[in-house]
Order: sequence, then structure tokens, then C-alpha cells
Amino acid sequence: MQKTGYLFFRFFIFFFKIMPFWALYLFSDFMYFFLYKVVKYRVKIVRENLNRVFRNKSDKERHEIERKFYENLAMITVESLKGLSMSPTQMQKRYVIKNKEVADKYFEQGKSVIVLAAHYANWEWAVDAVKVFKHHIIGFYKPLTNKYIDKYIREKRSDEGVELAPIELTRFTFQKPKEKPSMYVLIADQNPSNTDRAIWVNFLGYDTACLHGPEYYVKYTKMPVLYFNNQRVKKGYYTLEIIDLGEEFHLLQQGEITEIYMKTLEEIILKKPEDWLWSHKRWKHTRIKE
Repeated sequence: MQKTGYLFFRFFIFFFKIMPFWALYLFSDFMYFFLYKVVKYRVKIVRENLNRVFRNKSDKERHEIERKFYENLAMITVESLKGLSMSPTQMQKRYVIKNKEVADKYFEQGKSVIVLAAHYANWEWAVDAVKVFKHHIIGFYKPLTNKYIDKYIREKRSDEGVELAPIELTRFTFQKPKEKPSMYVLIADQNPSNTDRAIWVNFLGYDTACLHGPEYYVKYTKMPVLYFNNQRVKKGYYTLEIIDLGEEFHLLQQGEITEIYMKTLEEIILKKPEDWLWSHKRWKHTRIKE
């Protein structure tokens, strides 16, 4: 069964490879209609989240954010598949890094860096775009259930100069000796499965459980910390602004690293909320007061 799924996956990669961008976005429009109007993919969760966060907005305003969110979801889905076959020239034209020198200065100093990012706009293309950095790129990810697809993506990224490391090997990956300074990319805005070690912060107006990983590894490694602000300029075109959070981020008090990370993301979301991933249950945990 997994091999059948893999063959379908490879077919779609080839299908999107030969598809021109104008046709890609026609397909995206169809997918938007299918996800939003036909199968109503997680509409209840999306609506609950938007009603919670934007309770002061009108029904019409929340509905417009909801509609645009599904447009964004459809676009990043087809773009992710297209990205697996795009040339470096195509990617650099459509995904522009505005201030690459912010990261490169740390490489010139022989320093590895930790990058904090989020499921915002097209985070998948960022994996391809960051190959222009001087650092060795390491991205942490949750392995796919289909072992054949998982192996294909890992090998493809490796051939392109990007190392994918399973999240369960995060500590080992940080400890492993590297031949040159590395860039460790953590996308950490998802809901923790276990709240025992969660760090709680106020996020979008609510007490929110956050992954402890960024906080732990920043303090453990004492590396400089960057934030990737990924923005859609227009359909099929993105920019990446690097926010330098500093070389002494590890000196902050417990919880402050996570608070700054989530506050940075919050400010980005409030400016353009439709590009964040609203389809997951962000507030399903409640803090147990001691």
C-alpha cells in the first residue's frame, strides 16, 4: 500500500513539474473550492480559532480571513509539490531573501546559528531558498508515515545540500560534530503533544502551551538566534526577512526566549492573519494551576 502511495506521489511531482505556473494556480483555485466548499476540511476548527482570536471583528471580517486562509492553504499545497522540481533559478526569482548578510556574518565568525520559524505563508519553499546561505542547513521534521516518500524527500533535500533530521534525534543532531558552521531550523509553533515540559505564554490573547525545544536548545548551545519572517508578496512570490534576535539570547530568564519567539510570530499574524495555519487545535490544553 505504501508503494502505491509513493507511485502516486511521484506522479504528482511529475505532473506539477510540467505544469506552467498559470495552470498551477488554476489547479490551486480548484483545490481551494474542494477543500473549503466540498469537503469542508477542518472548517469547524478554523472557525473556532478565528472566533476566539478575532472576537472583536465582525462576522464578515472573520469570514474574509477564513476564505483567504483556504486560498493560502491550497496555494502552499500545490506550491510545495511544484517546489520539489523547481530549478534554483526559478526559486531565487520567486523567493527573495532580503538580508542574507545577517546570517552570513555569523558564518564568517565561524558561528552556527539557530533559526526559529513558523507555519506561516509558504514555509516549504523556505527549505529550498535557504540553500543560498553559507551555513550548512539542517531542518528538523517529523518523519512521514510513508517510508518511501520520506526516504525520497530526505535524499532529494540531501542532494540539494539540506540535511533533514528527525525531531526525535534533535539532541543527537546538535551534538554531532560538523565540518562547517551550521544553521539549525526549528519550526516550533505547533501544539505540544505532552504539556509536562511545555512553556506557557500569552499568545494571541490566550494562555498557550508551547514546545520547550527552542528554549532548551538555545540555552544548551548558546548559539545566536535568528527569526525567519516569510511573507507572500503576491501569488507565487515571497520574501524572507531575517530578524536577528541576538547572540546572547541564551542569557534570558526561563520562558523569555519562548515569549519573544511567540510575540514575534503574533505581531506577524495580526498584520496578515490569513497566512498562518489556523487548521490545527492550538488551544486544546489548559494549564493546571499549582
